Amino acid sequence: MERFPASLIRQQAAEVLRAWGMLEPTAERTAAIMADADVRGIDSHGISMLPSYAIKLAAGGLRIGATSEVVHDDGRAVTVIDAHAGLGHFVAEQAMDIASDRARTFGVGIAVVRNSHHFGAAGYYARRAAEHGLIGIVTTSAATMTQAPTGGVTRRLGTNPLAFAAPAASGAPFVLDMSTTVVAVNKVKTYALSGKPLPADWVADETGRPVHDSGEALRLLRHSTEGGLMPLGGPTTLTAGHKGYGLAMMVQILSCGLSGAGMPGGRSPDDVGHMLLAIDPSAFGPEVDAPEYVTGLIDLMHATTPLDATVGVLVAGEPEERARAERLSAGIGLPAALLQQLRDICDAHGAPYLLGEHA
Repeated sequence: MERFPASLIRQQAAEVLRAWGMLEPTAERTAAIMADADVRGIDSHGISMLPSYAIKLAAGGLRIGATSEVVHDDGRAVTVIDAHAGLGHFVAEQAMDIASDRARTFGVGIAVVRNSHHFGAAGYYARRAAEHGLIGIVTTSAATMTQAPTGGVTRRLGTNPLAFAAPAASGAPFVLDMSTTVVAVNKVKTYALSGKPLPADWVADETGRPVHDSGEALRLLRHSTEGGLMPLGGPTTLTAGHKGYGLAMMVQILSCGLSGAGMPGGRSPDDVGHMLLAIDPSAFGPEVDAPEYVTGLIDLMHATTPLDATVGVLVAGEPEERARAERLSAGIGLPAALLQQLRDICDAHGAPYLLGEHA
């Protein structure tokens, strides 16, 4: 697997987005957010998304040159934004910045987005708030239906991820970024690109049998309406699958019920909804020091006797920080199948293919 510097990944993504007709500074910021996912080891949400976006663009549902519009602002904590069917990265970053500004004034700020598309890794936006001393909470719906309600076989919900980030008094913030399914669709995609088999508890067919072949699983997720990803907890209430299902419903309500985005599935444009919430810990009085509390809590987890002393006990966000340190030094590995897809996209749309020059 060939490795590339993060700056080149970012530049390649920006060249493609500009060739498609995305305006500046949207293209540059979108590419930066995608490259941030790659550098943190979230390969499923970085430059590997470009082939999926190309399909959306060709189908006509993705308006790559769209600009967002604030459609409701109560002058206090709440803002509603229409993305006008553009990609979600830039508008979600703007939304979190608006929410953060309101939080500094009112203690809490919330911005919701409707009529959007995929926005990459949810943790990026929550971490953006935490890096400015705020607590960030992010939820998003999904365009593709990938999980069935517990007790059913027909898919009705997406992976519906959520993210939470809190600043620490020292070191990196605590950053939880998770789907409400056992794994995200794009994680299955990265396994398929590399030809790796899937664990047994990721994807099931319409009969409930596990699918191990990653290519077969990806085809099922893209072209079938039954079976799909397991919810957190597994397929039944006995395995606590109802908890992942319930969380997915919560995320759908926060992301779409508040923003005015659509019901799950079957839409063009996708009308994905996002919710971005910022909380200012300083608003809770001088006796409260949330960052110190976060640091103490992290230290308590680190002090736990580990099962594996070579790894230790980690908290959310630390694997990504470790990946970032390693990849900024050694580069980001891209599989040959993805490189060919990116070359084909560049050739088809007149964008320079920069990754071949690196070789």
